[in-house]
Amino acid sequence: MPKIQVMDEILANKIAAGEVVERCSSVVKELVENSIDAESTEIKIELIDAGTKEIKVTDNGIGMEHADAINCFARHATSKIRDENDLFHIETLGFRGEALASIASVSKVELRTSTGEVGTVVKINGGVVESVSRGDARRGTVMCIQNLFYNTPARLKHLKSLYTELASITDYVNKIALSHTHIKFILRNNDNVILNTDGTGNLLKTIKDIYGVSVAKKMIAVTGTNPDYQIEGYLSLPEIHRSNRNAMVTLVNGRVVRNAELNRAINDAYHSYKPDNRYPIVVLDITVDPSLVDVNIHPTKMDIKFSKLEELTTLITDMIHQKLQHKTLIPHITETPVIKKEEPKPRYEEMKLNFDQTIYEEATTYIPVNDSFITPEKEQANERLFTEEVSDKKERMPELYPVGIVHGTYIICQNDLGMYMIDQHAAKERINYERYKKEMGNPSDHAISLMFPITIELPANEFIILKENFARLRSLKFEIDEFGMNSVIIKSHPVWLPKDYEEQAIRKIIEVIISCEKNFSIEKFNEKIATMLSCKMAIKANHFISMEEATALLEDLRNCDNPFHCPHGRPTTIFYSNYDIEKLFKRSGF
Repeated sequence: MPKIQVMDEILANKIAAGEVVERCSSVVKELVENSIDAESTEIKIELIDAGTKEIKVTDNGIGMEHADAINCFARHATSKIRDENDLFHIETLGFRGEALASIASVSKVELRTSTGEVGTVVKINGGVVESVSRGDARRGTVMCIQNLFYNTPARLKHLKSLYTELASITDYVNKIALSHTHIKFILRNNDNVILNTDGTGNLLKTIKDIYGVSVAKKMIAVTGTNPDYQIEGYLSLPEIHRSNRNAMVTLVNGRVVRNAELNRAINDAYHSYKPDNRYPIVVLDITVDPSLVDVNIHPTKMDIKFSKLEELTTLITDMIHQKLQHKTLIPHITETPVIKKEEPKPRYEEMKLNFDQTIYEEATTYIPVNDSFITPEKEQANERLFTEEVSDKKERMPELYPVGIVHGTYIICQNDLGMYMIDQHAAKERINYERYKKEMGNPSDHAISLMFPITIELPANEFIILKENFARLRSLKFEIDEFGMNSVIIKSHPVWLPKDYEEQAIRKIIEVIISCEKNFSIEKFNEKIATMLSCKMAIKANHFISMEEATALLEDLRNCDNPFHCPHGRPTTIFYSNYDIEKLFKRSGF
């Protein structure tokens, strides 16, 4: 008797559901993508208990005819591709024909659909069709999924908490709303509205609906194009960042995708503009010929491969660099409004007269500063200074006049716009960093010979790696040679090494070379060395400098390509406008 048998359809669908339907958000994803492919302009997602009890997706798309309403639950049934040639030009979100069959096999499903004429109602329980009947003629589709995983207890047992499942669904709906701004999305859980976009096609407004007004105000519009790719979207200013990559949203032809190389390119483009362990908020909509990408990698269709990935990452990097290099990136410190708690008015019988109480009148008029008023118009002019793009790097960093130093750490400056605080250590780090990167990229012929050469002994494996990179060190004007077994001797070094830290700096440079054994590149090597040396040579905190030194430091900072952040991404400068200072001291009528 043969041992190999063909599975029945329900068993095969349950097995497929293990990949296609991982959790409640997987069901929402598949249903919403079907609604988008059906040309919907409004999609409503209603959940009960984060989708564990019920997921209901209602759209106003083209709907399905009677026969299609029945066939859509068959395995590998789809209206989106016809032959294998279509697989190389996929322009819809769905195409595999597995989702509905898999969902129906592990839940109770009710489908109501119509093309605008007689509707169809299909009810399925655990993959078995229970009934097919006529329904109303409302154009569109309503898909109701109840008791997900009720017949697969192991999968049901391992669902996360309701909060985790709801967070996963919300995250997906947020991202799909960003990718299809022309569609109105409504997400509800237990009748509580979580997201409600207007579907006007305005990406920035959708960002506001998801992340809030304060984030939307700090987003920068970007565009980029090359022969293969076209990119549009928004980047957050470096001062706005998150603890994980989840807010880095990449969309390809309207599809939410995840690609580690794209995320790495975006994050690397922000290097030295923000801390390395923080991530920006980015929404990039990439348009490309479907033949250049492959989304048929995983049943979720979120993983993607690009045939010209290097060209895309280069375009993204250059686009972000160009935008950040022409912005004034000084964080603007504003007063946080304090919400006053209203005290209940006392009843007449509780009131007592107090003749010793001092009466204070509330200020309601403008108080002049330097014979001028701070008006909303002037405040708007301040805002324009920090949002408009400028080409001259000195114009990006306004001219500042130092007036004092606090705790030997912060330089207090002023100009017509307001007050600035400069972190002298971060500022000097940035100046040194750019200087060292320039020196290492264009090494001079000058070197300093050591009266007492430095000898360094290494383990055998590290010595072999270092020996392979002797040429690189010699190009930087290090005179280095072997000196006995597993040892090297340095007889001279370039002039830009920090004074009194020569041996320590050389050992750090050798450590960097050894740590970059597998993926050594000149760019990363120069970057790490410049960062390390810039910190060693920076002015330390609690070190008082003269006003002449402070003035020279500010002038050097203005000449930097990025004067707003130290190499580690911390801000060098923060700004208080005259208007904000007035509000802090209650001298403004606003």
